[in-house]
Amino acid sequence: MVLNYIWIAFFAIAFVIALVRLIFMGDTEVFPAIMNSTFDTSKTAFEISLGLTGVLSLWLGIMKIGEKGGVVSFFAKILAPVFAKLFPDIPKGHPVVGNIFMNLSANMLGLDNAATPLGLKAMEGLQTLNPKKDTASNPMIMFLVLNTSGLTIIPVSIMVYRAQQGAVQPSDIFIPILLATFFSTLAGIVITCLYQRINLFNRVLLLTLGGMSLAVAGIIWGFSQMNEVTMNVVGTTSANVILFAIIIAFIAAGVRKKVNVYEAFVEGAKDGFSTAVRIIPYLVAILVSIGVFRASGAMDWLIESFKWSISAVGFDTSWVEALPTALMKPLSGAGARGMMVDCMTTYGADSFAGRLSCVFQGSTDTTFYILAVYFGSVGVSRVRHAVTCGLFADFVGMIAAVGICYLFFG
Repeated sequence: MVLNYIWIAFFAIAFVIALVRLIFMGDTEVFPAIMNSTFDTSKTAFEISLGLTGVLSLWLGIMKIGEKGGVVSFFAKILAPVFAKLFPDIPKGHPVVGNIFMNLSANMLGLDNAATPLGLKAMEGLQTLNPKKDTASNPMIMFLVLNTSGLTIIPVSIMVYRAQQGAVQPSDIFIPILLATFFSTLAGIVITCLYQRINLFNRVLLLTLGGMSLAVAGIIWGFSQMNEVTMNVVGTTSANVILFAIIIAFIAAGVRKKVNVYEAFVEGAKDGFSTAVRIIPYLVAILVSIGVFRASGAMDWLIESFKWSISAVGFDTSWVEALPTALMKPLSGAGARGMMVDCMTTYGADSFAGRLSCVFQGSTDTTFYILAVYFGSVGVSRVRHAVTCGLFADFVGMIAAVGICYLFFG
């Protein structure tokens, strides 16, 4: 229901603004631009789905080997105490816990292509436990919020974009991103627990969140001892080594259990194509609405309104140039990436706005994209408090990003 209102709102706002531009400003190009955007974004949605087919097949095949090899069950047992608190409705020892862990691990390493199929696999497992198939369950919402909060340890792709744009030290946004995304994730967990009446003060959750905080502090300290060249090499290498090690570990576990790993891989890979086809309508719906909103000029008007309001109360507006990335990030990862690159191109990769746009890009994930793809893949249409919790985590990540960038670069 929430997605229905949001989808209608995008089109309604775009139509009103485009009509105003046509009648009062004589802009005859606005409606052709809007129509062109509908064709372009629908094509993009299909291309994204098509591009996901191979990756989905690969990782669903690997996950099938992991299931039969006992890896997923192993992770389920290890994580049972923590996940029993965050996901109290999941039965003890259920294999979906392992799937959730693998998805979150891929997100932490900035491995987007690996995270999506693993997330879809986890969502399918959660749907089997869902008593109301068209309504998001509490575990589904907690899982989605953990995804949208976007906890990232190694933002490899963002550092690469900065290097391409001529940044003197492409890795100088590493620590700010790590801090901002941690605050976003922590906020997402807290608000979702409050909605679902999960006790945040039990010993397991307190120790886990405290341990995470110490781990983040340790990572920050370790990387702060490196120069920018070493940091880039270590970040890129460790992400890829860990990813390939996961594949090898799953295959080795299958061999150990005397599983026919090739047949198991093919069995799982077959689901990749059907999953990619299922998400096409949802991707078309969300991306076309975003494209129309952008083409109408609504985004530009929104930014100018923010800038005027902030300057009117006497606050510094140097961060507003990076705001399009923050506003686009919950809607479209590709759109936010384009906004980030455009900001660095316009103001400079080492400008305050250029750096802040990178931190915005890395501090959270694409809430509406994940919501549409993950829930759409299992046929969930009633999302309950998922949007509220996801957007709250985005908002906290955005505020944290601005404050942290002023601290580091202001």
